[in-house]
Amino acid sequence: MKIVIIGAVAAGAKAAAKARRISKDNEIVVYTDDTHISYSSCGLPYYIEGNFDDYRMLLVRSPEEFEAQDVKIHLQHKVIKLVPTTKQILVHNLNDNQVELVSYDKLIIATGARPFIPPIKNINLPNIFTLRKIEDGINIKEKAVLSKKVVIVGGGYIGMELLEAFVVRGLHVTLVENSNHIMPMLDPDLSELVYEQLASINRGRFEIIRGESAVEFNGDENGVSCVKLSSGQILETDMVVVATGVKPNVELAYDAGIELGVTKAIKVNSRMETNLPDIYACGDCVEENLIINDTAAWIPLGSNANKEGRCAAINASGEFDEFNGVLASAVTRCLDLTISMTGLTEKTAREQGMEPVSVTVTKYDKVGYMPDVSNITLKLIADKATGRLIGGQAVGAGDADKRINTLTTALLSRMTVEEFCKNDLTYAPPYSPTIDPLLNAAEILRSKLKN
Repeated sequence: MKIVIIGAVAAGAKAAAKARRISKDNEIVVYTDDTHISYSSCGLPYYIEGNFDDYRMLLVRSPEEFEAQDVKIHLQHKVIKLVPTTKQILVHNLNDNQVELVSYDKLIIATGARPFIPPIKNINLPNIFTLRKIEDGINIKEKAVLSKKVVIVGGGYIGMELLEAFVVRGLHVTLVENSNHIMPMLDPDLSELVYEQLASINRGRFEIIRGESAVEFNGDENGVSCVKLSSGQILETDMVVVATGVKPNVELAYDAGIELGVTKAIKVNSRMETNLPDIYACGDCVEENLIINDTAAWIPLGSNANKEGRCAAINASGEFDEFNGVLASAVTRCLDLTISMTGLTEKTAREQGMEPVSVTVTKYDKVGYMPDVSNITLKLIADKATGRLIGGQAVGAGDADKRINTLTTALLSRMTVEEFCKNDLTYAPPYSPTIDPLLNAAEILRSKLKN
């Protein structure tokens, strides 16, 4: 059997590796228009920051390692058409400009996502970057070394991680966020907390502008020199990074008759099968099931992509596996501030017809006499009708992420607040107060639900 995989960053590379482990006999062929495969794009901000100097540390597995396992890797080969009726794909070799038809028995689409580029005037000036591929990271780092000022357009995960990276490198950073809140995926009260805590440690190193958008870049053949905002304000800069989100690469699939979901990503079932026989899809190009309330969601994260790639490979290889969905769990860091979340926010729960009940508490992450004690703020959200936990958010310099990781298990088990309050969490002074902040928040939420 011949398994052809389109794309080879997270989901595609995982699919190729898993498919080979399942069978030593199947022919496995991977096509990607990228110059690298199997790399951690999530690590690019930390490469730019200078945590390590060799970008090759981001590479999980090289083409040579795949080839040693008889997985054929074709770099800089762009698949330009799917022909499901004859089970073929049309491939353009970007190296020699040749085009060929390639047959398959099973096809796995892992075409990922690409940066969303807003309609800003002169956006093609030199030294305006997006961050998605290895080359992007290399180019941004090289320019950062020569720069004193940078403007980041977008205050989501990538924007916040780059804020840290550039501040650490000694650049003055101006971050511009179109909405009234940075990290707009959080509830507004937690977003405001992130803003306030960053402001408290600013010391003139950066500026965050909210509720404005970049409308025009100005410069010359040497590069961008300033950014004009919607208010008319002009920001002088040596470089710009546009971090306004991503969009799924679905055009190839859609043109072949593959169904898209309500999020406009590829619709798949729990086995990662599309509506066309013998064609699977996984990673940032697919729509997921949000386990909290079984609704469609698009959550383009590397963790999801790896699990989906594994599932697609198992089923394409003739075995059985299911991927039941995601909780929208995520975490990031900005200047020692951890920001983490899982499940529904209060805002999205209300938009989906629920009546959410929430509590927000600020507590020490460990016993107060420990030298490295820090505050964390936790927000827990439950559904009033059922008493079920449906989401949580955490912000702080302390161990915020481990509380959210604990909460994800409760959400996956569809636990009520009442049930969660019986949880037996570990305690020792270096790790937690006697009553963990998460349990403290749950107890308050239980009382609020009863009243």
